[in-house]
Amino acid sequence: MSALLKISQLSWQVQTKAILKDINFTVNKGEVLGIIGPNGAGKTSLLRCLTNQANMLNQTNVSGSVQLKNTHLTQYSAKELAQHFALVMQKNDSIFALSVLDVMKMGLLPHKSLFSIDSDHDRAQIALALEKVGLIHLVNTAFNLLSGGEQQRVLIARALVQASQILVLDEPTNHLDVYYQHQVLQLVNKLNITVIMTVHDLNLASLYCQRLLLLNKGELILDGTPKAVLNSETLSQVFGLPCQQSTDEITGATQVSFYLKDSHQQGSQSLESDNE
Repeated sequence: MSALLKISQLSWQVQTKAILKDINFTVNKGEVLGIIGPNGAGKTSLLRCLTNQANMLNQTNVSGSVQLKNTHLTQYSAKELAQHFALVMQKNDSIFALSVLDVMKMGLLPHKSLFSIDSDHDRAQIALALEKVGLIHLVNTAFNLLSGGEQQRVLIARALVQASQILVLDEPTNHLDVYYQHQVLQLVNKLNITVIMTVHDLNLASLYCQRLLLLNKGELILDGTPKAVLNSETLSQVFGLPCQQSTDEITGATQVSFYLKDSHQQGSQSLESDNE
């Protein structure tokens, strides 16, 4: 199977600091790929390069290549990239004053000419996408009046309207309650398109991603299944905390837990005291 995306020797240097160091991996069609790692590991920076935001790949301090369907990303126009990538990023201040319908219409832009009007087909696609995320009843509501979970679902619906092959999400569960974290990631997992997302919570990443990339200090440490990547020894080194890997009895997913040695000892002492 030929890779949809191929990243080769990707590096990004800012003065004396390496943001990304010799990153190499491929992404196949239909994969749900999670990018994990500590704060400052380079996760969002990698997403910026993968989608060539702000023409990143043409900057002199960025080297290596990102190929989409065997063609370098730098050979695609901004409109062509928007036809291939749909982005759901953390900052959405520019759309807060819009209605849900206006936000959804933004997903049509990569496929329309400057002065074209919306067709019946366009309106049907918007309605279908909002139905898929369970928000058709809020089509005329102001975006800024929605809950965090609803906003994320609208942005995912916009990505569906955009009809791109690759959905890229930067921390899609950030600032969401537990229920909405699972709701949003379950929705993403069922879209049947290629998904690349950064995920802060390792257990959520394990549950909803088929494959994980572990970054640390700009380097790709591990690339593989959640069970292979979330091994206790590596995570302990990367995060600086003792770690234990287990299997969730209900979902069967690999799960990890971190603890401080002192707190673990205190917990044991507390149990002993309670039993006296």
